[in-house]
Amino acid sequence: MTDIGNLAHWRYSVDEDGVGWLVIDRAGEDVNSLSRALLDEFDQVVSHLEAHTPAGLVVMSGKASGFILGVDIREFDDYTDASEVEHLINGVHRSLQRFEDLRCYKVAAIDGACVGGGLEFALCCDHLVATDSSSTRIGLPEVKLGIYPGFGGSVRLTRRIGGAKALPLMLTGRLLKPAAARAQGVIDAVSARHGSLRWDALRAVRRARPSRHPTRLARLSNTRPAREALARVMVKQTAAKARPAHYPAPFKLIEAWRAHGGDRAAHFRSEALTVSKLAMGETSKGLRRVFHLMESLKRSGKDIDFDVQRVHVIGAGVMGGDIAAWCVQQGMEVTLQDRDASYIEAALKRAHKQFSRRLRGGALVAAKARLIGDLDGKGVARADVVIEAIIEDVEIKRSLFASLEPQMRDDAVLATNTSSIPLESLSSALTDPSRLIGLHFFNPVAKMPLLEVVRGEQSDPAMVQRGLAFGQRIGKLPLAVKSSPGFLVNRVLSPYMLKAMSLHLDEGITLANIDEAALRFGMPMGPVELADVVGLDVCQKVSETLGAPAPLRDRLAGFVAAGKLGKKSGEGNYRWEKGSAVKSAPDAEDAEFARIEEALLQPFFDECRACLEDEVVEDSDQLDAGIIFGTGFAPFRGGPMHHLQSGESA
Repeated sequence: MTDIGNLAHWRYSVDEDGVGWLVIDRAGEDVNSLSRALLDEFDQVVSHLEAHTPAGLVVMSGKASGFILGVDIREFDDYTDASEVEHLINGVHRSLQRFEDLRCYKVAAIDGACVGGGLEFALCCDHLVATDSSSTRIGLPEVKLGIYPGFGGSVRLTRRIGGAKALPLMLTGRLLKPAAARAQGVIDAVSARHGSLRWDALRAVRRARPSRHPTRLARLSNTRPAREALARVMVKQTAAKARPAHYPAPFKLIEAWRAHGGDRAAHFRSEALTVSKLAMGETSKGLRRVFHLMESLKRSGKDIDFDVQRVHVIGAGVMGGDIAAWCVQQGMEVTLQDRDASYIEAALKRAHKQFSRRLRGGALVAAKARLIGDLDGKGVARADVVIEAIIEDVEIKRSLFASLEPQMRDDAVLATNTSSIPLESLSSALTDPSRLIGLHFFNPVAKMPLLEVVRGEQSDPAMVQRGLAFGQRIGKLPLAVKSSPGFLVNRVLSPYMLKAMSLHLDEGITLANIDEAALRFGMPMGPVELADVVGLDVCQKVSETLGAPAPLRDRLAGFVAAGKLGKKSGEGNYRWEKGSAVKSAPDAEDAEFARIEEALLQPFFDECRACLEDEVVEDSDQLDAGIIFGTGFAPFRGGPMHHLQSGESA
């Protein structure tokens, strides 16, 4: 008997050998996620399997992409009380436990993403096998949403591979490739390719080998003495990266395991109670908003038909070289031009080091071949996108654009990576000013996700759309912004960073105390350290463009004249050793830190409001997205405008 009733999200059949095949295929969605409706149907499926247990069971996805992409977090916004969430979690716990207890050998056949609730579901099976595919990723990233695994994952994974291995995976939210997941013991086997997954799963059912988990070491790590010792270490390591007041979930996860890791039933109860409270907390609400903002940016330009194969970058400095290297890693052919061959050679060496850290074998060889030094600029005529990344000087840029225009294809995008100069100041050098847009990358290119796609008054909307599509093509989060001094991110950051310098120069507040005040608010980095990371030479140019007070411009000019450019030169506001700023210990009282924080952030928030009034971006959601992904603004606060509208700050 295979009829389970009228199911929208599941398909079930039994083959001639009595093996059941359960297919997850959420209706009306491109990917599988665990909605309430899907979970309600799952309860029906389990009841049927209990009454009509097959000889074995294989669980697979019916989607072209992915196994299960976790819980549908859109539905969390429907809940208003932690008790409602706890009720949901307890119901899922019961269903998954019944599924785990079925009297048949169960195999999860994983192709594509198996994350969050998807992995928690798979862990209820006896055997997990995943395809060795570039799209397959496995992990429990719930901490990035301000919670931790709540559908039994924090219990089952710690018991499967031990707390010493499981906790770090959950605390970081790291997603594993199949081979790494197999090595960690998260899954049992790797299938060579998609076409063999079904056969490998069926073979596993037929063999029905007892699970090799947990190992003796895993069991030992879950004993009371080990939990007490490991928990102390993990709390200390986690506190070095996140503050409990800002991000409570990692600390709650560690404490739940420390207290209940030896008692499965108590651990489940703790998980349901704690995760439900976290889900209704402000941190989780803020981080869920960040997730939604990110998804919105991912859709920007996605439907534009613009196939980019070749990119030409002019300027082989740190920024231009990194832009070129990033585009190569996204599969493009890139020609890199500069006025001197030595600059190009240095950029190629840096890029090859980056490739060697990220790529292996044929992929490494191919990447090196796709990055081509181009002293004479021959690649301009063939490029789909031409990006200028030279010195921040209006006249030099204008002269360059005038020379580029006759060489370019009519359909190619011409873009400047200027960090603050309005496009209208540059485009007049062109016969057709409408083709110029801005593609403003952030430093370091490989780590910063945002790409400001700048539209000038003269910009052709079609070129702006191509810029957004290009951002998608290279794996960035593209944000359309209006051309104005500083655009969005630098316009908002500048008064904040200048205020930091003013507090130091005018009030004698130590640099370390200024940065500490920002960290207490939740910024990932203080404004003084951030200036060093951006580069004091860049800060100087931006300060001139935005008309900063003379004493601050003079201070920056003095640093630049002395060759103290910040992190890249080894000295700026701070001295830098092994990539880290050398700071004195902060020493202010709490009340003083609160005063510094307010003084620092007031110009930041004022400029955010001004950007909305000037329509630099479309709306407050777009502004919040740009500031979060471009500056690292305290993610748990959900963005500056959301923070202000929540009444947390004036």
